[in-house]
Amino acid sequence: MQDLDELYQLILDRKNNPKEGSYTDYLFTKGLDKILKKVGEESTEVIVAAKNDSDDEFVYEVADLAYHVLVLMADRGISVDQVKKELAEREGLMSKTKERRDIKDL
Repeated sequence: MQDLDELYQLILDRKNNPKEGSYTDYLFTKGLDKILKKVGEESTEVIVAAKNDSDDEFVYEVADLAYHVLVLMADRGISVDQVKKELAEREGLMSKTKERRDIKDL
């Protein structure tokens, strides 16, 4: 089973070494607008699945969204490490009242 780092590397490999017939190659060939459309569609499907009782459906849709976001990141040249770094820099900030924005501003 792949983790997100491995999946991202596979996506980058498909971007740099297109494999005709692959869905990832299709997305990169169609370009940013197609990738953004898929991220939007998958986001909506996650929201709908979250309202239903099926955990399996929700997990399935989150996986689809994660994949399409990774494709978007690869298209933009943003690495998983950059996102990890951003998340690490946020760690603990929301619990420190001096450093957090007012709740009304969130």
